[in-house]
Amino acid sequence: MNNTLVVGISDMKLSANPGDVIVTYSLGSCLGVAIYDPKARIGGMVHCLLPTAAAAREKARANPFMFVNTGVAMTVRRLVDLGADRNRLVFKAAGGANMRRDRIFDTGVRNFKALMRLLEHNHRRLAAHDVGGTTPRTLFLYLDTGRVVVRVLGKESDL
Repeated sequence: MNNTLVVGISDMKLSANPGDVIVTYSLGSCLGVAIYDPKARIGGMVHCLLPTAAAAREKARANPFMFVNTGVAMTVRRLVDLGADRNRLVFKAAGGANMRRDRIFDTGVRNFKALMRLLEHNHRRLAAHDVGGTTPRTLFLYLDTGRVVVRVLGKESDL
C-alpha cells in the first residue's frame, strides 16, 4: 500500500520507504524538484516559491524551502544525511509556468534559471524537466522505482 506524502508550497518531504509516493500539487510559477538516489532508493521533493534568498536572508533562515537556491541545497543535504550518495542523485523539475501571462515578474523563468545555476555550480545536471507555459502541474515521485510523473490538465507523462 502506498503512503502519499504531500509537499506544500515552500515545503519539502523525504523518504526512504519504497512504498511512499511524494507529490506536490498546483505548480504554477513555483518550481518542484524531485531528487532521487536510484541505488539507495531514497528520494525527496521540494516545492520552491521564489528563485533566491539573496534579498530575504531572514525568510530563508526561517524557511529555506521557500527559495530554489536554499531549498534544493537543503533537500540534498537532508537526503545525504538519510543515506543517499550525492554523486548518484538524479534531479528532475516541473513548474516554472507564467501564470500571469505577462513578463512583469517572470518568476517561473527566474526559478528555473536559479535551479540551473545551482546545479551547474555543483557540477550536476538536470535529467529531465517540464517547465514553462501557462498551465499548472502536479509532480509525483515514486520511491520504489524513482519514476517521476507530471500531470497537466489530467494527462500524465513520465519525466
